[in-house]
Amino acid sequence: PLAACRAVVFASMVDDPSSLPDEFPTPEAQSEKRKYLHKIIEDLVVWENSGDETLLAKARWEIARSVARSRGEAPPPEDDPAAVLGWLATRAPAVYDPFCGGGSIPLEAQRLGLRAVGTDLNPVAVLITKALIELPPKFANRRPANPDADPMGMTVGKGRNARRLAWRGAAGLADDIRWYGRWMRERAWERIGHLYPPARLADGSEATVIAWLWARTVPCPNPACGVAMPLMKTFEVSTKRNNAHWTRPIVGGAPDGGVTFEVQNHADGVPDGGTVNRNGAACLRCGTGAPLAYVREQARAGHMGERMTAIVAEGDRKRLFVSPTPEHEEAARAAEPAWRPGGNLPERALGFRVQAYGFTEWSHLFTERQLTALTTFIDLLSDVRSSLVGRGGGDGYADAVVTYLALAIGRSVDSGCKFAKWRNAVNFVDGVFSLQAIPMVWDFAEVNIFSASTQNWLAQVEWIARVVGRLPTTNRGEAHQANAATTIHADERPVIATDPPYYDNVGYADLSDFFYVWLRSALRDVHPELFTGIATPKDEEMTASPRFDNPPEHFEATMRTALDTIRERCTHEFPSSLFYAYKQQEEDREGTTSTGWDTMLTALVRARFQIVATWPMRTELSSRLRASESNALATSVVLVCRPRPDSAAYATRREFLDALDAELPERLDYLTRGHITPVDLAQAAIGPGMEVYS
Repeated sequence: PLAACRAVVFASMVDDPSSLPDEFPTPEAQSEKRKYLHKIIEDLVVWENSGDETLLAKARWEIARSVARSRGEAPPPEDDPAAVLGWLATRAPAVYDPFCGGGSIPLEAQRLGLRAVGTDLNPVAVLITKALIELPPKFANRRPANPDADPMGMTVGKGRNARRLAWRGAAGLADDIRWYGRWMRERAWERIGHLYPPARLADGSEATVIAWLWARTVPCPNPACGVAMPLMKTFEVSTKRNNAHWTRPIVGGAPDGGVTFEVQNHADGVPDGGTVNRNGAACLRCGTGAPLAYVREQARAGHMGERMTAIVAEGDRKRLFVSPTPEHEEAARAAEPAWRPGGNLPERALGFRVQAYGFTEWSHLFTERQLTALTTFIDLLSDVRSSLVGRGGGDGYADAVVTYLALAIGRSVDSGCKFAKWRNAVNFVDGVFSLQAIPMVWDFAEVNIFSASTQNWLAQVEWIARVVGRLPTTNRGEAHQANAATTIHADERPVIATDPPYYDNVGYADLSDFFYVWLRSALRDVHPELFTGIATPKDEEMTASPRFDNPPEHFEATMRTALDTIRERCTHEFPSSLFYAYKQQEEDREGTTSTGWDTMLTALVRARFQIVATWPMRTELSSRLRASESNALATSVVLVCRPRPDSAAYATRREFLDALDAELPERLDYLTRGHITPVDLAQAAIGPGMEVYS
């Protein structure tokens, strides 16, 4: 989370008063200053304060003061925020994240006025980080290029409080993203709007469709039946109070004698469960059961189809649920995409389950209508670029706007595939990546990208434009594609703050290919350095993926090499911070061990790092999907490290145990007095023990 990154970067750069006896000679003076610094951290992590320049100016000056003190220099004047920013940009060390992922740590370093550098092996991660920290400062305070932009400035506030200001920050860039996003929607509707017919209501009126709900089907194994069996987890399409609906199966309603569906506007009589569970499926017509092995076999043989079960439409402040019609099914099947993403899904990878059901190519994950819509929006990007250049935007600026619109297409790919889920409790469509995996989904939602409701195109564009309009633009950031084991993209000696890969929790590269195959088509000419390959790099990835001959050994060896490189290049003035939230346990004869922690900490120690402190931090929402389904880890442990001196002595096992006995009880008591939940305490306790060991 951004707030956690902001707090860690600030605390890593600012001296504790106890180390400054000349400035704070008494414990009382030290305590008073420490409370002041803690108050800054408390205010920094409040989400609404993210853009509070008065607060950020305080934080930036405290960082500048500590950096100047460590170098024996005079700090910039506290009452001149611009001078402080200029000083930090030229005199303070860069904050470097060698595993930058989505760019949260570099972004927060940049927000605090520091030079921010992020690298990642994964080109999708690098693209997102570029969009966060590199592109906005290049086009700061720029007037939009679209013809509707006010040349006199932007309007801030509403009604009587409205006022006009000169275009500042990335507001102009955000305005162009919005304008061209609307322009793309209009042009796309002209081309493919006929594929998205309205729903006809009982009174004869029409309503815009929000989503079409589908169930997968396989042939019934009973030779005397053989109809397409719908595979559904539930018949309920809405469980919201005062708007509960379910879809009733009508056996024999289809031309082949199979099942059709009719939406019911009441909750009475809803069958328990659906037609499929972890043990297998059942035919609604004849009652014959089919094990999952049969379902997989039929799917791999190409016999899995789809049957529409309900239509969700826009109503007056509520969702409308309409029975499917042959016309709507025909419209869905009438689409003819001009292009399909190439490439096969990995045979063995973390987080993939769908290959067993015949989904072996990336294009298999999308309906024909979804493929048509996504390719139509990608085709329009070249028209956007030409328009921006023609209006004087310039090549670089046009490429930036196209980049953000391509990321909006990426968001549409997430929710616009055959594995998006309809959440009947909230009447919302969830994208496939509510978890870091592509699991099998029996019934899915096909979004109407042209609606004004859940997961529509303009909502994706607006999400990105709102973010861009709030990004810091006062200092430059850098994002590069690089292997952390071999390349450090930072001058001199940077401060390291990073969130390294989590052993075998996430198959980053394989999962990123889901987006890469689309982004490559959209941005190959804009960012050729990121999209030269047909897929993301795999051989150098630091995970314990099953593709490697010895996954644990590969992870530890590559992580140790990366940490060796980081240790040789990191600053000795400031600590290095590593976020780690891995939790996987395996039983052995002596109790419970965590393979992920074991390999990570072994790599740290062998790279000659000393863990000088551990900070358990609450970093996960209790409402996230993972937490709602299990007793899941909610704490990241920040490992605060410094290079261990080459002259450091070794301890005997007895001395080590004596040190644990002496130091660990007090540290564990300290942890239990904090806000660490019981499920997290065992993980958090690893930290103080590793401080002693390292």
